Amino acid sequence: MTVPVRVLIVDDDALVRAGLAMMLGELDGIEVVGAVADGSEVLGAVNQHRPDVVLMDIRMAGLDGISATEQLRARREPPEVIILTTFDTDRHIRLALRAGASGFLLKHTPPEKIAHAVRQVAAGEPMMSPGVFRRVMSFAAEPAGDPRQEQARAVLARLSPGEREVARLVAEGRTNQDIAGELAMSTATVKAYMSRILTKLELTNRVQVALLVSEADKGC
Repeated sequence: MTVPVRVLIVDDDALVRAGLAMMLGELDGIEVVGAVADGSEVLGAVNQHRPDVVLMDIRMAGLDGISATEQLRARREPPEVIILTTFDTDRHIRLALRAGASGFLLKHTPPEKIAHAVRQVAAGEPMMSPGVFRRVMSFAAEPAGDPRQEQARAVLARLSPGEREVARLVAEGRTNQDIAGELAMSTATVKAYMSRILTKLELTNRVQVALLVSEADKGC
């Protein structure tokens, strides 16, 4: 029997919390283990419920979702975070991904697709709404000259040639299986590469790797 993905919902709207819990709770492979109303309650709820994935709103009355995500992802062995919001500006997307979110979805996303994203993120694959993903990739096409570009290139210089190639494919949205096929290596080897990349770059997930590569390559 497949173990369900444990989900914690964080949203300051009681109706949204109840609606998400009801809709996701009816879908196979998902178990909603808790729901809280503010980012300041997240760490305690995670300690109590041990979720695999946190569905996180951005704007809340107390601690916002970006700050809560950053605090959560700084912990040892944290759950994955999917931002679920109505705010999809470039600024919000950048801040969420830099904070360590593995997914970014809009609240009008159908429940089945939210559930699919939860399962994918729990399995280690990032997930974003199509429009959000296109905008993340478009960051690479922004004009050169941003100081972040040079900073990103300096950070990526820590990687070996093989690690840089894996990072490049991650930035193209490839899965571990895709990368293994492209580079003629096993999936286990790709996972080992990813572990070294995250350690060397001091990042927490592959979405941050993709964003860093995009910033380094923009204008090229």
